[in-house]
Amino acid sequence: MVEEKKTEVAKEEAAPAKAKKAPAKKKVEASVEVKAEKKVAAPKKAQPVASVKSRLELRYKAEIVPALMKKYNYASVMEAPAVKKIVINMGVGDATANSKLLDDAVSELKTISGQAPVITKAKKSIANFKLREGQEIGAKVTLRGVRMYDFLDKLISIALPRVRDFRGISKNAFDGRGNYTLGVKEQLIFPEINYDKINKIRGMDIVIVTSAKNDQEAYTLLELIGMPFKK
Repeated sequence: MVEEKKTEVAKEEAAPAKAKKAPAKKKVEASVEVKAEKKVAAPKKAQPVASVKSRLELRYKAEIVPALMKKYNYASVMEAPAVKKIVINMGVGDATANSKLLDDAVSELKTISGQAPVITKAKKSIANFKLREGQEIGAKVTLRGVRMYDFLDKLISIALPRVRDFRGISKNAFDGRGNYTLGVKEQLIFPEINYDKINKIRGMDIVIVTSAKNDQEAYTLLELIGMPFKK
């Protein structure tokens, strides 16, 4: 009888010990599950996005650069002139009397270029024009890269042919350093502008800045790009 009681007591003491060890297994299993979840949820590496290029930029590299190298005997492709930037400037002198006209000009320039313009201010005061230094009198935008090529393509292919009685642009508008300035009398030549929604017809200056060493190289570059010069 005494031996039977001892064995029962030994069983009762052993039972809680097993019960205490059981949760440890669950903890180990739980930690394994967490690690497995973290491994599955690991983020994937982002794939590189291909750069978008304008059709005019592709034509420049494929056709225009070889033509320039052949004509001027450049030793390297890097010597070939290229369009660096395009600056569009719209003057709003009457904004001194009505500031809403400046807001309209900024909105139209943004629509035409696809980029937010900056406000230009008067550099000095002119009493005859009732102009004060620092007064907002216009807007301008500087285009580079894809937007520059897209705008130039649109200007050549769509906008300039819409000019009334268009016979070509002047060859004498170079500045001596390979840059060309084109004056546009109406913003209506751009297809984005709706005639019924504008308050006033106004012009703009378009400056095409190139890396050409002289006006002759710049002329050849723009001619190959498709600028419709007068014959």
